Amino acid sequence: MPNLAESIAPRTAASFEVRSEELTVHTRMRVQLLDITDEIHERVHKSGIQDGIVIVNSLHTTLALFINEHQEALFTDMLVFLEQQVERHTYWKHNDPHFSDCDRANADAHLRAMLLGHSLALPLREGKLLLGTFQRTILAELDGPQARKLQLQILGSA
Repeated sequence: MPNLAESIAPRTAASFEVRSEELTVHTRMRVQLLDITDEIHERVHKSGIQDGIVIVNSLHTTLALFINEHQEALFTDMLVFLEQQVERHTYWKHNDPHFSDCDRANADAHLRAMLLGHSLALPLREGKLLLGTFQRTILAELDGPQARKLQLQILGSA
């Protein structure tokens, strides 16, 4: 069994740095799940930051982010689950022109995003994302297709 004190011992850091990156993702379907782990890792690598954290934030109210396994059957199950929890064709006031000026009829997308969340904080060690064996960073497009923007804040020591 590893010594806990050794595994959490502080590492010497040269200096604290912050890098801001914008990542654009082009989606192809109205509702779509995409694994963006490699794109985030590439941005982290280019930043030169070795130890710290990367904060990934969706700049859209109908685009969500979450951590899960990338497996196509599971992605299908996730999409079915989202449809069961928030049905697209249910009456929503946001879609009704008497109550809302939105003409996209996308209340379901807003509600689904609310369930999933809009940001992630991912730890970095030795220039790599600290994710579990099957963990991946998943983007959930809920009102596409569109060009979507994510803001990355990469903080830590080089």
